[in-house]
Amino acid sequence: MAGEWREVRIEEAAERVAMGPFGSSIKVETFVPSGVPVISGQHLHGSKVDDQVAFNFISEEHADRLRNANVQRGDVIFTHAGNIGQVAYIPHTSKYERYVISQRQFYMRCDRSTVLPEFVVAFFKTPEGRHRLLANTSQTGVPSIAQPVTYLRTIEIPLPPLSEQRAIAHILGTLDDKIELNRRMNETLEAMARALFKSWFVDFDPVRAKAEGRDPGLPQPLADLFPDSFEDSELGEIPRGWEVKSAGEVFDVAIGKTPPRKEPQWFSTDPSDLPWMSIKDLGNCDVYISQVSEYLTRDAVARFRVRRIPDGTVVLSFKLTVGRVAITDGEMLSNEAIAHFLPRAKVVVGRQYLFSYLQRFDYERLGSTSSIATAVNSDSVRSIPVLVPDLATHEAFDHATAPLFFRIKSLERESRTLAALRDTLLPKLISGELRVEDPARFLGGGD
Repeated sequence: MAGEWREVRIEEAAERVAMGPFGSSIKVETFVPSGVPVISGQHLHGSKVDDQVAFNFISEEHADRLRNANVQRGDVIFTHAGNIGQVAYIPHTSKYERYVISQRQFYMRCDRSTVLPEFVVAFFKTPEGRHRLLANTSQTGVPSIAQPVTYLRTIEIPLPPLSEQRAIAHILGTLDDKIELNRRMNETLEAMARALFKSWFVDFDPVRAKAEGRDPGLPQPLADLFPDSFEDSELGEIPRGWEVKSAGEVFDVAIGKTPPRKEPQWFSTDPSDLPWMSIKDLGNCDVYISQVSEYLTRDAVARFRVRRIPDGTVVLSFKLTVGRVAITDGEMLSNEAIAHFLPRAKVVVGRQYLFSYLQRFDYERLGSTSSIATAVNSDSVRSIPVLVPDLATHEAFDHATAPLFFRIKSLERESRTLAALRDTLLPKLISGELRVEDPARFLGGGD
């Protein structure tokens, strides 16, 4: 390690390392409507504890009794059982000043004169840091880190001067903050599209207003598109003149395919091969899907006739986990648990409308129980009833939401680029391979 960098054990850089409470100390019956928030694994997906995810709370008195498990701003939280390897710190901008960690977590309180929590988290996000953290893992039963507190104290981490730690944290934090800003902006854009869809095609607000003699609150040319009465359908009451058709009538509903797993030569992790999505991949995306964990070779695609999914296609998971919806960003493939909705020429239902419709659809209508006899299958997907508005109303929705979806796609792509840059810089900055020249000047101040 170059220059003035050194390696120290965590116990030399920590004011405290401590475990979460015993399992029986926090139970469902101890939760209260408000009080001290309990951090769980769902709050540790990024580098910072995520305050946007809902918390369970315990009373102030209960938290006082669990004082050894109380954490505060600047503390670094680790998961030691279950989804091991999660690491995040509580930022100074956190929503709450005081938290309690769960029984599957432990924490480190940094000696701020020696190490910054942002730097500690960054180290444990690198391949080397993750390897050191998980080197004492037991895979018997629930994956867990053996003697987590004792073990963490012995782990050595690189330690540059504080000024360089701040510079590194600033670089990585700026990238993370922009990615988080993009995510929140996309949540807002998607909420706007959902709200418009619900108003027009679920609550039928313009139709209902006209039927009751009220002003629908829309520009006149737009208000004129909506009928002023309802009629019965298999979906219940719908605007007069609109139709209900099965998904199979409106779309060519295609299903993916999986080559034999016993022949591993068909599978790849090389991005130059063809991206092959799974239900897990759908769970890791928001609106658009482009990143997958596996690929299929071109020989596999040709031999097993795996159908290619065009760019901009709406896809739906319908086995095991039913109802995950996304739009493809680029040509892709999928396994047999995912349906692809390819438009037919005669009935126009665009991707934005279909995406919004499938997000809200009640899949219990199809029989999504664990029974094989009632499990959702490709035939039941093709039978999904789709509300088809008249062409002019559909085009109005498409025109209104197209800029929202375009912006969502652009921000998702930007975030992927920023994440790739961060992941490239991270190990180089943390190891000292890439140095910040004159960190005090870089930050605009002294150490």
